[in-house]
Amino acid sequence: MRNLAFQRLIKITIITSFISISIHAQEGKTTLNQNEKFTELLEEKAKINANLSINDSYKIQIFYGNSSDAKNQLNAFKRDFKDIEGTIVYTNPTYKVYVGNYKSRLHAEKALLEIKKKYPTSLLIKPGK
Repeated sequence: MRNLAFQRLIKITIITSFISISIHAQEGKTTLNQNEKFTELLEEKAKINANLSINDSYKIQIFYGNSSDAKNQLNAFKRDFKDIEGTIVYTNPTYKVYVGNYKSRLHAEKALLEIKKKYPTSLLIKPGK
């Protein structure tokens, strides 16, 4: 009886050994297929975020109001001042048109003097977070 149990144990051990030899773990080969437009979209988003860095620089606000008027003001500003960038920012319930991206207050005030000639209600701001 004891000999039969021992033989059974050896058979089970041999069978599991052969089975475990033929079993392979998952291999780390991964293939990623993504749409090319996804990469383009990420690049475009990075460009937009770089242009909208409103937290660390001085801006000049030239307008606040509704969406269509803000777009019109921004387009008019871009025609008048081709070398100064501008953007529209929504803050509930109005749209604001911010122009310029000045690292120092001195440069921003100098630009403000020129912009006020065409847009007299302009004001210098340093947007918060």
